[in-house]
Amino acid sequence: MNRMIAGLMLVIAMLGLSGCGYNTLQSSDEQIKASWAEVLNQYQRRADLVPNLVNVVKGFAQQEKDILLGVTNARARVGSIQATPELVNDPAAFRKFQAAQGELSSALSRLLVVTENYPQLKSDQNFRDLQAQLEGTENRTTVARQRYIKAVQEFNVTVRSFPSNLTAMMFGFKEKAQFTVENEKEISKPPVVDFGGATPAPAKSAIPPSPPGEYSK
Repeated sequence: MNRMIAGLMLVIAMLGLSGCGYNTLQSSDEQIKASWAEVLNQYQRRADLVPNLVNVVKGFAQQEKDILLGVTNARARVGSIQATPELVNDPAAFRKFQAAQGELSSALSRLLVVTENYPQLKSDQNFRDLQAQLEGTENRTTVARQRYIKAVQEFNVTVRSFPSNLTAMMFGFKEKAQFTVENEKEISKPPVVDFGGATPAPAKSAIPPSPPGEYSK
């Protein structure tokens, strides 16, 4: 009899948790983990491209040592941060990770601007292939980040909303770290890759042109 009562109480408790957002919190948390894993995967793909890109550029533009060193150092700082699933639970560590990735994006952008001064480099097949791979990685990173952002937004709303906020407090669910607004303005810009073709003159407009896209984020 006691076992039956205990079983009924357990069922009632489980139903209560479901109604108070426990299941939603669990599923949202798993979605965040999956989305974050894909963000890290794409960032790693970009980092893996950097050494080859630097070596190819160095072969044609050795005098650009400061730019090349900047890219190499930025990649090293990215690699020095242990990017784990738990990073999203540590706002300070998340900001450090985000800053390092932003620094690498800026360094790559400066490098690609410099390559405009070297026609032979721009026509090199290896360089063109690396540019194409980098562009594809940047696009996939943007998609992965946007999915992560959406997953975190939904989770954080659940954590803050009543009565699921009581369940979150009970089981230790806390808001996840999110990319900054300034950061998202950058990733909304498509990456610019010039494969050496002629660039048509921009049409005149009363509206000032937007700043060029940055390899970002």
